[in-house]
Amino acid sequence: MTADVWLPIPPDEIEGLPEGPAYRFWNGQEEFPADPADCAFYVVPYMKPSPLCVRPMAEMSHVQVVQTLSAGIDHVEPGIRHLPPGVRLCNARGVHEASTAELTLTLILASLRGVPDFARAQERGEWLAGFRPALADKNVLIVGYGSIGAAIEDRLVPFEVARVARVARSERTTARGPVHPLTQLPALLPEADVVILSTPLSETTRGLAGADFLARMKDGALLVNVARGPVVDTKALLAELETGRITAALDVTDPEPLPREHPLWRAPGVLISPHVGGPTSAFFPRAERLLVDQLNRYVNREPLRNVILTTGAPTD
Repeated sequence: MTADVWLPIPPDEIEGLPEGPAYRFWNGQEEFPADPADCAFYVVPYMKPSPLCVRPMAEMSHVQVVQTLSAGIDHVEPGIRHLPPGVRLCNARGVHEASTAELTLTLILASLRGVPDFARAQERGEWLAGFRPALADKNVLIVGYGSIGAAIEDRLVPFEVARVARVARSERTTARGPVHPLTQLPALLPEADVVILSTPLSETTRGLAGADFLARMKDGALLVNVARGPVVDTKALLAELETGRITAALDVTDPEPLPREHPLWRAPGVLISPHVGGPTSAFFPRAERLLVDQLNRYVNREPLRNVILTTGAPTD
């Protein structure tokens, strides 16, 4: 096999890559490492803007696989229409579960226990004692129960939450209990003390947490978004935050990056982290294992993992 493989990680830093392909390092530099028409397997740069990620795709006339290093694929969707038929688009299921679930719990605990207030009080030399909400005995609702949602629940269990309710696109049963369809979300929202968004961004979920969704949340509830910024209607969220009725912890925002003067920075009851759910020390070992496995499968003509769609194939 002589076809090119484009990697956003230097190939000499990845142990176990199969022999055969010509490996090209490209992580979004202005100049391409080779002719995109010769690329057969494109690994999309991680945490780069969508226009940069899709820039070579229009010229990849012989590409067979597009592999993201993110759980979501929304940043490459604009380039899919340029791809030839039969291209398999794969996501990075298995790479981000640990890091994203870890940050989700961090945001919940920091918000409930008032850690940002403590940090500001420390700068003033102020001893800020008092009672704070605990995660224990809370009802938690996870909206978007894929592998990341399941990983979040795994980490919730030791905190003695009262109940975890699960919502996904379609109804099913898991070892931990039922997963409710999106149609049941309005009935579940008023019961939740903590609402976690971990759903992919799609036409169905864009603006999902809008005015009606937020109005159904119970007084004092916490909204946690580790999905994508546009899953939440920012204007509607700001309106609710200004009343003090709910609070929020956001790893993603709309727009993103959040401009310096955006009112969300100064809204009461909000904790913001700058989209850092995935990029941790856990990322590279897991990403490299995924790439080695996928490329060995590709070279040996074995079924690939995490295939989200195939271009030109009929959709449901």
